[in-house]
Amino acid sequence: MPLTFATDAQGALPLHIVDTDSFAAWCTDQTQAIQTWLQATGFTAEIGSCAVLPAPDGSCAGAVVGYGSADTRKRGRFALAAAQPKLPGATFQIASKPPSFENQQETELLGWLLAQYRFDRYRDQAKPGAALACPDGVNRAEIESIAAGEALTRDLINTPASDMGPDALDAAAHTLAQQFGAKIAVIKGDDLLQQNFPMIHAVGRAASQAPRLLDMRWGTRGPTLTLVGKGVCFDTGGLNLKPGASMGLMKKDMGGAATVLGLAHMIMAQDMPLQLRVLIPAVENAVSGNAFRPGDILTSRKGLTVEINNTDAEGRLVLADALALAAEEAPDQIISMATLTGAARVAVGPDLSPYYAEEDSMAAALEAAGHAVADPLWRMPFWDAYESMIEPGIADLDNAPSGGFAGSITAALFLRRFVDTGRYTHFDIYGWNPSAKPARPKGGVGMGARAILEALPKVLNL
Repeated sequence: MPLTFATDAQGALPLHIVDTDSFAAWCTDQTQAIQTWLQATGFTAEIGSCAVLPAPDGSCAGAVVGYGSADTRKRGRFALAAAQPKLPGATFQIASKPPSFENQQETELLGWLLAQYRFDRYRDQAKPGAALACPDGVNRAEIESIAAGEALTRDLINTPASDMGPDALDAAAHTLAQQFGAKIAVIKGDDLLQQNFPMIHAVGRAASQAPRLLDMRWGTRGPTLTLVGKGVCFDTGGLNLKPGASMGLMKKDMGGAATVLGLAHMIMAQDMPLQLRVLIPAVENAVSGNAFRPGDILTSRKGLTVEINNTDAEGRLVLADALALAAEEAPDQIISMATLTGAARVAVGPDLSPYYAEEDSMAAALEAAGHAVADPLWRMPFWDAYESMIEPGIADLDNAPSGGFAGSITAALFLRRFVDTGRYTHFDIYGWNPSAKPARPKGGVGMGARAILEALPKVLNL
């Protein structure tokens, strides 16, 4: 379903947003009837609180929603969206708002749109919801483009592997390219070997759907940006088979691909003045007679040899070949996104997007952007002292160092070996919201994309 503002604000009902600091003063400006009603309903102005104001005939005459305090807003995101499910299915327009809302207005409006998201491919989940008219002076098209990109990411991650294998991910990328007039090329199956993508081929060759590399290009002016997304559409773990409990969420192992496609949608919809390239190695890590094995040594596109000590550390292998290709053009910035390691989840949990940046300027831009658009990030170190951990001796690199220490860092160091530029940033994301929160239902979720979008003008001097 499209996540948009109301197309017709005629007859929209007033929506009053109040925080705990301004609530008492706001009340004194209201009629005695409204003050009495709010007291009777126990309205508190805390986040998620909502009071529907009755008209004399019993219909809805408007609503008041809580925006909480500065301290409570620090503990979550999208405070306005917390009240949306409690509102009746009518169209509202913001009639009053506290000063604390002003600086976050666009983010809160985005949250309102994201709260409308439903994954309804397999079950009708449509229900009348409250619509909102876009306030004057707000860039409606920009907010709606971000919401659409996030919805694309969520839909792709939420779709099970039975309907989102390499073929379907390929089709989704083609649909996006067609929508914005981008060009897309695909290298598939044994052609991967002929064109020197041996590790993408090795990881995906055991599956029923052929492995492939998707290569999308858009834009003819401005600086160059290459996004690389891990597209492992399902990860059994290969011959190092995952236990059932660990396999349950592996439909989301293409979350990196889903996120870069969502980000690409945002970039193209906003017609940003840059040259965009999106690379997605799309595979399924399956078990068959020709599956790659522990102990195998693979030669990568870059020529580095990799000892396979665990076939469940496959994401870095397919990314490595794609990153080597990306680096050959020396773009102004390369960004990879992947649901790569459980170690990252242990370190920062499911909310934060851990990332590794070669450039301090990139990290500073991302940090500021994450705060500005409520897309939280946490910088992790490319810790050079751990380089020896990914050097097994028998080959140039080890895809799964023993010991279990610094798993996210060693994975990032592994990827860095394939990028011959200091302009590289890697995101080790989760791509899944384990419990429902305002504007973020349980399920697939974009992480880091909005912060990157916000940071790009500064990073690329747009």
